[in-house]
Amino acid sequence: MPQTIIELLKNGIKANYESTLRRGNLIELPSKGSLIITGDLHGHRRNFERIVSFADLANNPDRHLVLQEIIHGGPEDSQGGCLSYQLLFEAVRYKLDFPEQVHIIMGNHDTAFILDTEVMKDGKEMNRAMIQAMDREYKEATPDIVTTMKEYLFSQPLAVRSENRIWISHSLPADRFADKFDPGILERPLQLEDIIRPGPGSGYLLTWGRNLGQELLDKMAKLFDVDIFVLGHQQQDQGWRKAGNNLIILACNHNHGHILSISLEKNYNIEQLVDCLIPLASIS
Repeated sequence: MPQTIIELLKNGIKANYESTLRRGNLIELPSKGSLIITGDLHGHRRNFERIVSFADLANNPDRHLVLQEIIHGGPEDSQGGCLSYQLLFEAVRYKLDFPEQVHIIMGNHDTAFILDTEVMKDGKEMNRAMIQAMDREYKEATPDIVTTMKEYLFSQPLAVRSENRIWISHSLPADRFADKFDPGILERPLQLEDIIRPGPGSGYLLTWGRNLGQELLDKMAKLFDVDIFVLGHQQQDQGWRKAGNNLIILACNHNHGHILSISLEKNYNIEQLVDCLIPLASIS
């Protein structure tokens, strides 16, 4: 069983790097088909199942699905260990079933796990809680699985851009760090120093940023040659929020979670995107 998990993750790494839509650390979507965008999942299995059901990728070969922030949260074992790694493995299997349709982008909890840095959620240090649960399930195989998990998470793209001028990433650089962001990170191989806080690295800025003012959003839109941003990262109790003139923030980690379902064949303004929001609770 542990070796099967390691092989799964290694195959996931290969699929991430070999995607025909990947350019450096960016997924470039075509102008054909449709797109479903999700927010942070944080171990919420039921919402993942709803997303998979709604996407119905087997019957929609031109549909793309963006997932993010799968680990840290959700069900726990009998001793309070975080079981979200199980959902990550399931998401990787899903990616392997539809390698050119499923795109899992890097989030800040991913970088925290890669770097063994503390990340708190609901009063608990999540890396410790997850590894403790893995220790109980996988015993002496846990270190090898953890190492391969880190390699898998590090292989994820940083962002997705569509031809109809929509940008999807976990976050954007916070206002005070905008001038430190290097767009070259999207084109070159990712390095560990790109995702650490000291500096800060540009990968860190794309996964940890908060306090995104309109001036910053307009600057980033010009830099990335897009019109609208769809992000995760920031908690949304109602499942979504329009934040500024060109930003929607999504969350999928609770019962009020929402997704966006749009065409890749037409352009949208922000209000039209709002009309495309779908509550996950409405999906059976």
